[in-house]
Amino acid sequence: MAIIASNFKTNHTRKSTASFVNEVNEFLKTNEISSDVYIFPTSTSLDSFDTVSTFTIGAQNAYATAKGSFTGEIGTTQLDEFSIKTILIGHSERRHVLGESQEEIAKKFAFYSELGYKIIYCIGEPLEVKEQGLEKTLEYVYEQFEGIDTNYENLVLAYEPVWAIGTGVTATNDDITNVHSAIKSKIEKPLLYGGSVKVANVREICQLNGVDGALIGTASWIVEDFKQIIENTKDV
Repeated sequence: MAIIASNFKTNHTRKSTASFVNEVNEFLKTNEISSDVYIFPTSTSLDSFDTVSTFTIGAQNAYATAKGSFTGEIGTTQLDEFSIKTILIGHSERRHVLGESQEEIAKKFAFYSELGYKIIYCIGEPLEVKEQGLEKTLEYVYEQFEGIDTNYENLVLAYEPVWAIGTGVTATNDDITNVHSAIKSKIEKPLLYGGSVKVANVREICQLNGVDGALIGTASWIVEDFKQIIENTKDV
């Protein structure tokens, strides 16, 4: 059963998120689809979503704290209000755009794993590393596991080559299978692919050796497209 996750990033409002969530919920119920589906809205759009029974709502980010003096951040006090127990950690935009260090990421991982959260942990390499070949790519990726307990029970991995995120450039099937196979040989956890996944290619990608699903950005923000992505992968 494929794992399909939508990362809203800085998109959608509270109102449009509620509409999106309700529509996906109805789609999954009506069509009796049992895929493992996750949606990560903006923090301002988190809610109880009482009607949701078919998939999981998660947080894109949170600080390693229950509460405190951390301007602009949220902690478990805010997540608990909406029964959120799933979080993205290590996304390349947190690493490369917002400057989160591996030390900070590992601290966040330790905090949320201690609380039993389902963690989708993101890894991936920039273009200059990819161009140096598979060995350098894997070396770079494995460094992103420093301080991370890869035996953690509630861990899902997501390989997202930085050069493929939001660029329209998808890694080749060989690129994906080479990296996924190498990671899976070391870490026996579900492994998603992310990076310009869309309606047209999601089924093929999810059928590749070592790919257990997809973490999707841009192509998942239109609800009809996201429903089609789920439809296209429901029997993978």
